[in-house]
Amino acid sequence: MNLIFQTSPVWILACLLAGVVYAAALYQPWRLAGTTASGNVPTNGWSRALTWGLAVLRFVVVSLLAFLLLNPLIRSTQTFREKPTVVLAIDNSESVAAAGRPALNQTLTLLQSARQQLVDKGFDVAVRTLSDTTAPDDLSQTPFRQRTTDLSGMLSRIRSDYEGRNLTDVILLSDGITNQGVSPTFGTYPFAVQTVGLGDTIPKKDVALKGIVANRVAYLNNAFPVQADVVSNGFQGRSATVVLRQGTREVGRQTVRFDQASSFAQVSFQTSATQKGVQRLTVEVLPQAGEFSTANNRQDVYIEVIDGREKVLLLGLAPHPDLKALRTILEKNQNYEVDVRTLSTAEGTSIPIDKAYDLLILHQLPDLSNLGNAALTKLLAKNTPTLFIIGTQTSTAGLNPINPVVSIQGTPNQTDKATAFFNTNFKQLNLDPTRLELLDKLPPLTSPYGEYKLQPGSETVLWQQIGTVKTAKPLLALNTTGARKTAVLMGEGIWQWRLEEYALTDKQDVIDELMQKVLQLISVKEDRRKLRVYPIRNEFTAGETVSFETELYNDIYERLYDIPVKLEVIDERDITRTYTFTPTEASSRFDVSRLPEGVYRYRATATLNNRAEQSSGQFIVRTVQLEALNTTADHAMLRQLASQTGGKFYQAANAGAVAQAITSRDTPARLSSTESLNELINWRWLFFLILGLAGTEWAIRKYNGGY
Repeated sequence: MNLIFQTSPVWILACLLAGVVYAAALYQPWRLAGTTASGNVPTNGWSRALTWGLAVLRFVVVSLLAFLLLNPLIRSTQTFREKPTVVLAIDNSESVAAAGRPALNQTLTLLQSARQQLVDKGFDVAVRTLSDTTAPDDLSQTPFRQRTTDLSGMLSRIRSDYEGRNLTDVILLSDGITNQGVSPTFGTYPFAVQTVGLGDTIPKKDVALKGIVANRVAYLNNAFPVQADVVSNGFQGRSATVVLRQGTREVGRQTVRFDQASSFAQVSFQTSATQKGVQRLTVEVLPQAGEFSTANNRQDVYIEVIDGREKVLLLGLAPHPDLKALRTILEKNQNYEVDVRTLSTAEGTSIPIDKAYDLLILHQLPDLSNLGNAALTKLLAKNTPTLFIIGTQTSTAGLNPINPVVSIQGTPNQTDKATAFFNTNFKQLNLDPTRLELLDKLPPLTSPYGEYKLQPGSETVLWQQIGTVKTAKPLLALNTTGARKTAVLMGEGIWQWRLEEYALTDKQDVIDELMQKVLQLISVKEDRRKLRVYPIRNEFTAGETVSFETELYNDIYERLYDIPVKLEVIDERDITRTYTFTPTEASSRFDVSRLPEGVYRYRATATLNNRAEQSSGQFIVRTVQLEALNTTADHAMLRQLASQTGGKFYQAANAGAVAQAITSRDTPARLSSTESLNELINWRWLFFLILGLAGTEWAIRKYNGGY
């Protein structure tokens, strides 16, 4: 410890002088035969030694107090001795135990002995697993149930947790098979990785499903393909049967032949969806005699079956290139079913007025000749979301009263050539202004000439630019606040935009994305339910907790809490699990555990304002079989990892030698020191010292008759 002064050390003399002056003034030697300084008590009973003793006590107290006012600092240094650390990283995945538990336990026993040797030699030894759970004291009792293997992630977590510490080695016990994350050989580690190889590097005699390719979404009663990839080893000249099942019903069966010792084959099925909701399809390769494992012969795939697409009526006055362009844009979205009609042709004579549409696109309607006004009135009466596209044949006088977006006052048949520029203040859609700079290079649209006035609640997406002049006239605007969400494109010729974009970029992305997002914005259906219960994801892994988020609202859609909710979870066998919970402001989620694999329906009910509210849906719990797909140990990767980090590879039977190799090196403990500055006045014992000295002086004075 060192004493540091924040002022000149000369002030110490001033502190000592203050103590001398104070003591001399109180205990003057020439007044020993008289009275005390206060003049109250005679001092002729005190001895000279007593007087000098009291003077010294007073001198020390005053000098110390004055010295503390200088606020000196104490610099202290603490040195720590950190023993070298070794982490035993155990790959506790299912593939490690697949080769047999007795051989694995023998290796774990060797490592248990090596662990004790390291501890006896002065090493700190920690044990980590893939799941970061606490390993048992007896390593042979470690459960090998992890369904995925991410060795890179485990080593990265060890590197992060032991950063700055004296970690010298990591002993990695693994078969080298990874099915999550990247290969650990791509990482850099500040410690040596000693690898112990488990498992068998000789490929097993086996047949396995490597993967299934299928649509995630299918439409009711539509056919869709399911493709299975089958690999085999050791079954040359034999055949296997691949079966496709929907639930318990077999819907397809094919035979695949293995012409080589190691074969790969693809099997394709065609099936159709006959029920709404999530459907489970199972592909299975019937087991072969002599297979190493049949756990990898079966995989499930889940298809969401939708009951019909959103129906769009694209209604034009006459055939026009814009209609073709719009149809192409719409059909990029598989959820749209487009019905194209033109009033001036035979197909427009039978407009299905009574058919329920989700979106209307009206090109040059209402028109100057009032063709189809009766049908148009009936279509708009349903408050279906609508996009109006204004052209040279559009009647602005007829359009103004039926759209809530814009009012145009002008002379019929007078037009402008307007290019577009993006309104950067428009925030309802996530549009990239940089990408939309392309609009400056696109041909102008033909827009009506006149005075434009936006209606209340309307927002402009694109403005008009006439020549080089940027105007305040909207080119594309919308209103989503009324009973009917509406957008208006005030110009025809969008087909030219798509052609020019392709000529400039070899793509048709920017204009298509703009129109798709505008159409989605006006056609999106609002969720006005008072009770909303939904899983945080649509898919969960077997053994994982299924979490439900809960939202309750009053009539003005303010969030409510502390209302009981009843949740029913129904599996594929119609077995119902019933739960009751009460969401609070601190926790609005409810967790359900231990659900086996399958498709589940759920139904939640609650009573709000004496009315029963309900929310329902589906989710999937799937089994991950990644550990069964690859059963051949990868010792080459373990050797490479050890070589890159300065470690060594050991066979499982020689696992005990790793401790001897580590302890034979000169691995001293690491010394680290920390330096700290503290104010001397913060030392509590000084307070009690000064208090004790002052108290002693006072007690002696009082005992001898002084005050």
